[in-house]
Amino acid sequence: MHIEISLQDGVPIYRQIANQVKYLIASGQLDAGEELPPIRTLAQQLLVTPNTVVKAYGELESEGVVFKRRGAGTYVADMRSPLARNEQRKILAQRADALLAEASQLNFTFDEVLALLHKRQAALNKAISKENSNDGRCG
Repeated sequence: MHIEISLQDGVPIYRQIANQVKYLIASGQLDAGEELPPIRTLAQQLLVTPNTVVKAYGELESEGVVFKRRGAGTYVADMRSPLARNEQRKILAQRADALLAEASQLNFTFDEVLALLHKRQAALNKAISKENSNDGRCG
């Protein structure tokens, strides 16, 4: 699990951890039932206090994103739940807000952003299609 902390963006560290774990889950990089790193291990890796990780994991648990097994660690909850889908929507909304804010600062119109998204989606679909066609080859 790869998490990066930024001290410059003004977001509390525990929230950065929680947000990045949500992203890793929503993007499929962490699967339902997968164990998160132990609190002390993640704290040492990120050079933060264990209390910071406890707070992040607590927030994730209260949102239904993870669950704890007493004495056995913290695990990713089943993302098929409506609560998990809401979290995915929140993540996507935050990214959309950031994209729109940056586009506005660069003087792009909404229609230009939308056209760019359509182009990127077409390119992504083409790449996935090509990748899938290559999967069937022997070699």
